[in-house]
Amino acid sequence: MTGEEFLFLQNDSRQPNLEPNVSVKEDKRYVYGIKGLAMLFGCSKPTANRIKQSKKIDLAITQIGRKIIVDASLALELAGRKSGGRR
Repeated sequence: MTGEEFLFLQNDSRQPNLEPNVSVKEDKRYVYGIKGLAMLFGCSKPTANRIKQSKKIDLAITQIGRKIIVDASLALELAGRKSGGRR
């Protein structure tokens, strides 16, 4: 390949009319266990356990045996909060 061919291919690949393949994908954030739930709500572990037992956020919780997986954004939405983290 000559230098001229290389430059042609390099410039050809930068054409503005080509649309990149973009897929908008919502990233789900998960927290694990009572400790993760406590960190999400910024409370103690006993309080996090009470929140879990209250069944207000049951749609956000998946529990298999002792493993607890919580969809953070859904849990916050169900609990009536707008954003995660400590407050």
